[in-house]
Amino acid sequence: MKTLKMKFSGLLAVALLTAFSAFAQKEKTVMVGGAAMYPSKNIIENAVNSKDHTTLVAAVKAAGLVETLSGPGPFTVFAPVNDAFAALPAGTVDNLLKPENKAMLTSILTYHVIPGKVDAKSVMMMIKDGGGKAMAKTVQGEELTFSMKGKNVIVTDSKGNMAKVTTADVYQSNGVIHVIDKVLMP
Repeated sequence: MKTLKMKFSGLLAVALLTAFSAFAQKEKTVMVGGAAMYPSKNIIENAVNSKDHTTLVAAVKAAGLVETLSGPGPFTVFAPVNDAFAALPAGTVDNLLKPENKAMLTSILTYHVIPGKVDAKSVMMMIKDGGGKAMAKTVQGEELTFSMKGKNVIVTDSKGNMAKVTTADVYQSNGVIHVIDKVLMP
């Protein structure tokens, strides 16, 4: 009887591993920053693996937004790459990461987030329906403007700065990420 239980347990373990492996293989991933982004993981679980988003991850941690962006959401995040942060005036990022500037940092980061799960197809439909322009309210409270430039979705902030979506529809368990090439400012 003991041998039968051990064989059954072994077979059950193999079956579970096979099922999990099959699930992981069927998951449609997108490569961002040299890492696969898994739809079964949340925004933070994926972002920490992207070499292109280390500055964003550090900023999210400094602003205390890890728990929020790990939560159920759904969220649509416009995620600037490291080069976007590097293009800001010298000292800007270091200054924003200081504890005394947490409110300003939080405002900037939440300006990159729209409530809900808004994929690229939905954004393009909103732009079409809006006669070439669409607006969406961010978690921060101000609006972002969306338009098309050729085949590219352009996100414009309240100061007129424009960011291009370089990788769209990186699905997460709690939303979707669109990678952008500039930092947006409220």
